[in-house]
Amino acid sequence: MLNSESIKKIDAEVKKYPSNQRQSAVMSALAIAQDEKGWLTNEIMDFVAHYLGMPSIAVYEVATFYNMYNLKPTGKYKITVCTNLPCSLSGGNDAADYLKQKLGIDFNQITDNAQFALKEGECMGACGDAPVLLINNKRMCSFMSQEKIDRLLEELNK
Repeated sequence: MLNSESIKKIDAEVKKYPSNQRQSAVMSALAIAQDEKGWLTNEIMDFVAHYLGMPSIAVYEVATFYNMYNLKPTGKYKITVCTNLPCSLSGGNDAADYLKQKLGIDFNQITDNAQFALKEGECMGACGDAPVLLINNKRMCSFMSQEKIDRLLEELNK
């Protein structure tokens, strides 16, 4: 189900916990699986559950609770915009509106070429850096003016 490199990464995460608590690596295992596959199918989540020795429903609960997990196909670049109150007061909604206009999509949609998906996010812990965007759950972009958004989109389109 997952390639050997992903299994090695999951095994490294599992080693961080006592041997009788393999399930503690579930969040990392899901992120690793998503990095490989792009999104989490029920089959992948079942595989992770079996590999970690936990009920599938427990894995589904984690995957559906956190918005960093993709439960359906998404664009090559998932752009998450923080619209929590501090970011909203510092331009988060303006950044979201500008991205919607530039990409021609709304939140929870994917561009026709599947290059971009746009998501609304909760606090990313960088309120002083607003507006904040998160690219593919890994790269945080701060102080995102329209000019910086244009440069980012140009970079990602290469």
